[in-house]
Amino acid sequence: MYKHDNALIDRVDLPAALGLLTRLPVVVDGARAVDRGAAAAWAYPLVGVVLGVILAAATAVMIWIGIPAGIVAGLVLGGSVVMTGAMHEDGLADSADGLWGGWDKARRLEIMKDSHIGVYGVCAIALSLLLRWLALVAIVSMGAYWVAFITAGALSRAAMVVLMAALPNARGGGLSKTVGRPAQGAVWLAVGIAAGFAFLCGYPQAILVAVATGVGCGLIARSKIGGQTGDILGATQQITEIAVLIAIVVTVT
Repeated sequence: MYKHDNALIDRVDLPAALGLLTRLPVVVDGARAVDRGAAAAWAYPLVGVVLGVILAAATAVMIWIGIPAGIVAGLVLGGSVVMTGAMHEDGLADSADGLWGGWDKARRLEIMKDSHIGVYGVCAIALSLLLRWLALVAIVSMGAYWVAFITAGALSRAAMVVLMAALPNARGGGLSKTVGRPAQGAVWLAVGIAAGFAFLCGYPQAILVAVATGVGCGLIARSKIGGQTGDILGATQQITEIAVLIAIVVTVT
């Protein structure tokens, strides 16, 4: 077993982040990845970049073949869900059920832990898929998919890292507790990477949208359950991605 180390960057961090946040076939040094824990969170925005590049490349091929934008957007959305194992969608559904279905912290956390999905969760996933599909149709139609997918992927996952550090774990266990809370250096590196890609892609204004969305998600979580969980982080990724995609549509239009 490795001793805990505080190095800002480690060679295992990106594979560990990909292994945690996606279903992509990556080779990970398991012991080292576990030892790094939240220290690898700086690489979360890079996971978004990797997914964005894959989806954009697939989009380019589908457009070249002649598939209509609406169908391309649906296939891109499906590909995103498959590559992430619907982890973030699950977090969104559980958060919606728990935060709005319970009357106190204990009951909300209990609902969020339940594997069954309720009305709030169904509505949240339906709205997420609808809004993302509409945004993707517009983005694909305008040919802005490379920069949009990369920007949204990076910023939405940086928001997760910020909440991991800013809010305590709301329960005594779970994925968020196991991974831990990233150090300040890892947080700033994640934010810098995501912001850098947003600037390179030509959408610096999307940074403000991501910040506002992340702050809003954090305030709601702190008010409802006193902190964050893995479900809250997943919900934050989804909501931030939607907000950033909409902002890009507005900007390009």
